[in-house]
Amino acid sequence: MPDQLSEIFGALADPTRRDLVARLAVGDATVGELAAPYEMSVQAVSKHLQILQRAGLITKHPVAQRRSVHLEAEVFDLMTKWIERYQRQAEERYSRLEALLARMDEDCNVVRGELKETS
Repeated sequence: MPDQLSEIFGALADPTRRDLVARLAVGDATVGELAAPYEMSVQAVSKHLQILQRAGLITKHPVAQRRSVHLEAEVFDLMTKWIERYQRQAEERYSRLEALLARMDEDCNVVRGELKETS
């Protein structure tokens, strides 16, 4: 069974599902409301929502006669922490590279300076 992070990224790999998440970030909606702007059936949108639900990105709640779809924002914390960890590592690597290049530039300038003095 895939881990939750793989499920989340897999669910968000599809542009329609990313759009659904973006729309749900504005507010809860019914399946019918979510399906309205797409040129696909309500059943097709429901399948997309099932994938998002399996990944833990959304939940469905009964409201009167309808089912309201709700975005589970805390799931994004898991993604954010994962991304930030690798972002920090990349930034540290670039800082070390920048420092190395600066030292090499200084060494080069020293050598050039010595060559000018001996000429």
